[in-house]
Order: sequence, then structure tokens, then C-alpha cells
Amino acid sequence: MTTPFDALVEDIKLRHFHNHRLEDHSDIIGRGILADLTHSCDCLAADVQAGVVRSWLNVPAPGARQRKIDLLVGEPGPDLAPDLERVRLCLENKSVITAHRNRDARFDDLNESLQVLHRVKSEAVLIATVIVGVAERVLNVPDKIKPMYRSRKAEFISTLLPRFSSGDARLWEEFDWAVSHNRPHDPAATVEKFRGLAGRQPGLTHVVGYDYVLLAPMRIDNVNPPEIPRPNSLGIDLDRDYAALLTQACKAYRARWHP
Repeated sequence: MTTPFDALVEDIKLRHFHNHRLEDHSDIIGRGILADLTHSCDCLAADVQAGVVRSWLNVPAPGARQRKIDLLVGEPGPDLAPDLERVRLCLENKSVITAHRNRDARFDDLNESLQVLHRVKSEAVLIATVIVGVAERVLNVPDKIKPMYRSRKAEFISTLLPRFSSGDARLWEEFDWAVSHNRPHDPAATVEKFRGLAGRQPGLTHVVGYDYVLLAPMRIDNVNPPEIPRPNSLGIDLDRDYAALLTQACKAYRARWHP
């Protein structure tokens, strides 16, 4: 099946590199999941059609750290703005691609979001996705290469940008100082870490846990064309798991908002 992560692959091909500092790719995943869930879940589709719920991207979350909820679906407030006390579904997207040592920080991000959202609205359907990079080396374009061309933007766009994600292996040696390395066992360790996030069943809203956590292996190195490895050494069936996410999210939404 086609997933929002396939759409992300195509977007990276168009942009030529993945920028982990921007929200654009999280937005692609959020919009894609909401579209598929609305298509497959009749009770959510009815609420969207009737205007009972609306959706918003990158909504500020309560707390001192000024985090943002990647996708929020809920009943709108009087001014049609998002109202966390009326939230029905939240989606959080994370990625661990170039530095698997950051897996602990991203895990903590998701765990903190879980605690905050559960306190605000325990009935909200909570979903998390994590992109797990499987490439052993990654060319760090946004942090190391692109900043060198601030005063030569036209040159970057015309001569360098088309080479990224094109399979031009010369880039590895030409920009060897901008290569981030992952150890062979890093992806498996990251998967094991995020499988430790708390979960819950549709009827157990008192339990602090995600209703579904989706792990998506992707090969993104900014030199070769990005791809979703099907199959992969992690034993993850992304198509099966994505279908399960849609099913579980719909069950939870129906149980809590259309009993």
C-alpha cells in the first residue's frame, strides 16, 4: 500500500535533501495520516464533514518548553482556533536519522508529550510515528554544507543541489567532513528503545499511553535516492503496521467519541 512515508520519499527527491530542522516533512506525514484515517474511518469522516472537528498543524502545547503538537484534531473553539480541552486526536512525528545517539532525547520528547496530552485530555487518541534511519552514513547538507553557500545561493541551487540524492558518489569524498556516521547496530537499538513507549487499548483512557506507535525504517543519506526498505533487517512491515495504525486509531476514536 502507499503510505505518507512514500509521499515523504517523493518530496525529498524533489527537494534533493532531507532537512531535519524543518517541520515540512512532519507536515507531510501528518496530512497524509489524517487523509487516510478520514477516508477509512466513517465516524471521523462524518465529524469532519459536519464540521464537528477541524485539524491544525504545529499547535503550541502547554508547558514551559514551548513544544508544538504536530497534528491536532478536535472541536474548534468559538473563534475556530484549536482548543486543547476539546482535542480528540493528536499525532506526534519524530525522526532519528543521522545521529542515533539522539534516540534518548527523541524518546523523552514523545514521553513528555504523552504526559502533557494525557493530563489535558485523557480521552484524546494519541499516535506517534518515528522515522528510523537505516543508512550507515549521511551527508549533513542542512547543517554543514548549505550554510557555506549563504552568500552564493544561486551557485548552490544551480550546481550543487541537483547532485544531492542523485546517486553521485563523488559527494562522499568531496564533502567527507560533512558526513555523519551511524553504527551498524544503531537502527535496531533505536527500534528497541521506541518499542518501550507506553501503549494502551481503545477503551482504557485512564491509562497513560499511546494508542499506536508506528516505526518507519527509511534509507536517507542525501547522496543516493531516498527509499523505504521493503523488506528490511529490522523485521518491520511498514504497510502492515500502517494499516494497523489506521484500524487502531479508528477503534479508539469510535469508542471514545461515538460509543
